[in-house]
Amino acid sequence: MGPIGVFDSGVGGLTVAKGIKDLLPDEQVLYFGDTAHLPYGDKSRDSIVGYLINIFKFMHEMNCKLVVIACNSASSVYDLDKSIIPVYNMPVIDVISPVVRKTVDEFRSGTIGVIGTRRTIESAIYKLSISDLNPGLIVKELATPLLAPMIEDGFIHNKIAKAVIDDYLSQLGKVDSLILGCTHYPLIRQEIEAYYDHKTPLIDAPKIIAAEVKKYINTNNLRQKSDPGPDQFYVSDFTKTFEETAKQFFGSEIRLNELKLNE
Repeated sequence: MGPIGVFDSGVGGLTVAKGIKDLLPDEQVLYFGDTAHLPYGDKSRDSIVGYLINIFKFMHEMNCKLVVIACNSASSVYDLDKSIIPVYNMPVIDVISPVVRKTVDEFRSGTIGVIGTRRTIESAIYKLSISDLNPGLIVKELATPLLAPMIEDGFIHNKIAKAVIDDYLSQLGKVDSLILGCTHYPLIRQEIEAYYDHKTPLIDAPKIIAAEVKKYINTNNLRQKSDPGPDQFYVSDFTKTFEETAKQFFGSEIRLNELKLNE
């Protein structure tokens, strides 16, 4: 059995990869951070399609048995362009569909807030998907484009992060629950919770996606039956911040490999 492939534009997807590893410690995770092109949230649809084509080809060459798109911007594009993106018969789990289903299961009425990148919010995929399943839910969406690059640069848990987060959330207004529509955002979860005085439930992807992956692996008899070896980490452009964040999640023994897929 091959590894579980997980990819994102940067460090955000590490939150999903760690969630998967916590639930499935005997599985090997292969992570690719497309740091040369981050953030995906301000890229065109055609550019993201090109990135996805290269990444899925790489995941196939690495014999991944399952691929997780740990990026909301990429997931929104993939959901709309599946017919032109070859996945080589690999099963694919995106970060949007499971979160939408979980939200609709847990909330029957009220206002659901969504914050995410421009690409994710402009696609309106959360609003459309939630409304299709429960038209009674009100969905308020807000693009928060400064958050992902701020997190990539290590501006978290400080006054700068708090000021940016507070300004964005004040624009969103009152909500009954908030979807963190970017896998970077769990890294600033405590600041977001503090803004709402810990009274507004937050919905983020890592645990939800990890549970989805575990269910798929078990249902389709894809569990690793022998020692898979160490997890693997690749980036398209090496950054010290990425290395430091990856080590915080997975330990100091990880080795970061630089790989430029389009060359």
